[in-house]
Amino acid sequence: MSVKKKSPISIIFMLILVAFAIFFLFPFYWIITGSFKIQSVAISIPPEWFPKTPTLDNYSVLFEGNTFRWFFNSVFVSTVTTILVCSTAALAGYALAKKQFPGMYILFTLFVAAMALPKQVILIPLLKFMTELGWVDTYRVLILPAVGWPFGVFLMKQFSHSVPKELLESAKIDGCGELRTFLSIVLPIVKPGIGALAIFTFIASWNDYFSQLIYTNSELMKTLPLGVASMAQQAEFSLNYGLLMAGAAVASLPMIIIFLSFQSYFTQGITMGAVKG
Repeated sequence: MSVKKKSPISIIFMLILVAFAIFFLFPFYWIITGSFKIQSVAISIPPEWFPKTPTLDNYSVLFEGNTFRWFFNSVFVSTVTTILVCSTAALAGYALAKKQFPGMYILFTLFVAAMALPKQVILIPLLKFMTELGWVDTYRVLILPAVGWPFGVFLMKQFSHSVPKELLESAKIDGCGELRTFLSIVLPIVKPGIGALAIFTFIASWNDYFSQLIYTNSELMKTLPLGVASMAQQAEFSLNYGLLMAGAAVASLPMIIIFLSFQSYFTQGITMGAVKG
């Protein structure tokens, strides 16, 4: 059996891809190795590329106190936010794509315009509104403002266009209600889009440091990024980088698990989304 020889161009492209892979994986390698270094080694120049005397002190300090509560808060908030955003976005996207009602185009235009609006612009009025409702420093203020995410609605509307009208008409003739039609016909077709949106939503909620910093006051309501940042702050202008990297390593695990779990849907969703009209 003859082995097909690779052309010089393919070899060059492969080397470029390997170089890019190393470039993007190096920060993760630096976080992992840095989490096993003491402070003096973590900030040493020239850097120690691999810890000669690794230590678990950073992880011991990390899991003291309220760290497990912070981790639970991050997982709970991100998971519930992802479920609510995917549910509402799938329903709204389907309605905007396949239903005709007065003001539909105006409503969709508002969603598109909201995508260009920075979160910082609405932060102060939203904080005032949440304060009047008494939701500050609760799970509700960390979850509910994200429901109805304009990007999620826009994404799911584009995927809902792929649902054939003939299937919807057949379901209506067979006596299916709107909810059953959505669950039995629409949902399986737009599942790749929901997978992609789930990844985007979970990562955005997990990394939403700024909003969580504004909306929470007590130690028990802090999320993992907030808690680790407060623990690593040794002094006004000093950070415990080893502890910070240990926290970053732990915080990255759920995102890696979510991405690996939805990887096939994410890849399929991006591919399908590229050909939507």
